[in-house]
Amino acid sequence: MSNTSVKITAEKLDLNACYAFVADDSCGGIAVFVGTVRNSTQNKEVTQLDFSTYKPMAVKEMQKIADQALESFEIEKIAIHHAEGLLQIGDVPVIITVSAPHRKAAFAACQFAIDTLKETVPIWKKEHFSDGEVWVNAHP
Repeated sequence: MSNTSVKITAEKLDLNACYAFVADDSCGGIAVFVGTVRNSTQNKEVTQLDFSTYKPMAVKEMQKIADQALESFEIEKIAIHHAEGLLQIGDVPVIITVSAPHRKAAFAACQFAIDTLKETVPIWKKEHFSDGEVWVNAHP
């Protein structure tokens, strides 16, 4: 059985499924990060976000992050799920869940996963405003 769950999907992300995947009787802590679409950025009103991916490479990079988290932190399981496509205010583009015997490792691995995902995974975000749109974090 795998200790990682990595997914990019146009379907609504499921926090309960991510939580259930990492739940383990040997673990005393589960850390959860849920990214949500907010209604403003840099003093502009956001109307929606559009996430585009190079899916084969993005999944591969997300798996590398999950594997690195398992190697670097004392954790049992990790789920990294990301949405693609058009998302509205309040929708969830990313969920990361991590289980560990102790909370410190769970928190550290969860933060490592989201920070590294934002830096290295080919997922691009277009912010839509009432007066236009702009690509942000157009890297790697």
